[in-house]
Amino acid sequence: MFNVVSRIGRRRALECSAAGVVVLGLLLWWLLPLGEDPPGGTITLSTGTRAGVYQEYGVLLRDALDKDMPDLKVTLLSSDGSQENVRRVATGQADFAIAAADAVETYKLLGSPGAEQLRGVARLYDDYVQLVVPTDSDIRSVADLKGKRVAIGSPKSGVRLIANRLLKVAGIDPEKDIKPSSAGIDVGPEQLGHGLDAFFWSGGLPTDGLKTFTEQAKLRFVPIGTDLVAKLHAQGGATRYYRATKMPESAYPTIQDAPVPTMAVSNLLITRADMEPRLTEWLTRTVIRSRDGIGAHVHSAQLVDVRTAIYTDPLTLHDGARRYYRSVKP
Repeated sequence: MFNVVSRIGRRRALECSAAGVVVLGLLLWWLLPLGEDPPGGTITLSTGTRAGVYQEYGVLLRDALDKDMPDLKVTLLSSDGSQENVRRVATGQADFAIAAADAVETYKLLGSPGAEQLRGVARLYDDYVQLVVPTDSDIRSVADLKGKRVAIGSPKSGVRLIANRLLKVAGIDPEKDIKPSSAGIDVGPEQLGHGLDAFFWSGGLPTDGLKTFTEQAKLRFVPIGTDLVAKLHAQGGATRYYRATKMPESAYPTIQDAPVPTMAVSNLLITRADMEPRLTEWLTRTVIRSRDGIGAHVHSAQLVDVRTAIYTDPLTLHDGARRYYRSVKP
């Protein structure tokens, strides 16, 4: 009898021990889900212009990566925006970058150098098109921009792509019917009423570089109607990534008391096919897990979610990113 009880006791002890090992393994998987030591080395991340969301997000992501991968040096490169970022990654001048989906698709459709090497890491958040004018302006629609002095973004920015396309579907030739300016988010808002009649911006909500001026100056947003978005969609190609939406009044409460019709496009974190898979897997993990920390400072980053991050169309997922998403699949 004693031997039977002893055997049962030993068996239960082994079962409890095995269960403990499993629990410990799961705990270690949570703390270091990718196994082994964190990867090191040096990478470059191309962000955006001063006062823009890309740059702010990039700085905070670098801080998060430093905590997760202390032996990884992350160099940030400022840029004019999406178009320059896509080109940099495709041609090896940067390892990772943030870019709008329409800019990525445009680069691919043009068959530009290295386009076939581009890969997606994560879908991040949406950019909203923001057309800003002084409160007393007579501009009430995109069509009213004809003959005006308009900031349409730098030639390498995603803003320039969007502004030119919107102007054209509104019946305006960007080269002949307006007086174009390359002023960006870093200087454009302060020039409104002082050399500029209107200012185009495409960014996450709210963009701090614009929010600061909405609290100091008398500005308002010009609505971008669903009719213009529908015309863009009808063109196909890269314009299929635009969607009609409304900018909530909470975005810029000092100058908004109602939602403003506009359009949005998703932002992607991109890389190349030859980027080391384990490093990309770790980086993807940091992007997802740092959402709340970054989102406390960059409001739009709160929308980063593992359930939607995998949709990086028009790019296929990088193998390292795919491996991470599979490891956390419910």
